[in-house]
Amino acid sequence: MSANPKHAIFSQFAIVADALAHPHRLEILEHLAQGERSVEALAERIGLSVANTSQHLHRLRRAGLVASERKGKFISYRLADEAVIGLLSALRKLAERRLAEVDRIVAGYFAARDSLEPISRQELLRRVQKGLVTVLDVRPEDEFALGHVLGAVNIPLGELKSRLAELDPGREVVAYCRGPYCVLAFEAVAELRRSGFRAYRLEDGFPEWKAEGLPVAADASVKRP
Repeated sequence: MSANPKHAIFSQFAIVADALAHPHRLEILEHLAQGERSVEALAERIGLSVANTSQHLHRLRRAGLVASERKGKFISYRLADEAVIGLLSALRKLAERRLAEVDRIVAGYFAARDSLEPISRQELLRRVQKGLVTVLDVRPEDEFALGHVLGAVNIPLGELKSRLAELDPGREVVAYCRGPYCVLAFEAVAELRRSGFRAYRLEDGFPEWKAEGLPVAADASVKRP
């Protein structure tokens, strides 16, 4: 045992911090927050080689951030703990407050596309329970099938413009996607507003909704409007 247990503990903390210190690994964690994935599926979604993705996953697994399981010929990965979502959220909030470049990007891209206040998780839950809104999941179908807000309908962003007629124009629409920096929900709200809908976005995304213990569903069949 180390003569200084505090230093020994801090050295373990540093392994976690080091694992987070790469944009591709943060993106991998964002995708795994949607649900379990194979190395091949992650590589395709992120745009990396399988070998490169495997190296990043090894670092994340060594830090205890992801867990793996062999399923036939494939190895499937998932977040090791829901606390990883809280860690990413804390990292985001600190960066927004202390890093000028993050503040500039948020103000220049996200705020410009979101002139009205986003809806909080609890407010969305209240509106859902009262039957006041259509909850719209604009992620790809495979992510929706892994898990989604209970009662949500799925129209991936790329199909939204051609499928607007499936939505009730008399109801508010609240769109969500992978998390607070996922541009899919921002773009969906912009498209809906241009088409005359009263549309808003959820303040973050499905992982944060699930981590708070709010109602979720997972179904291999995609729910349509």
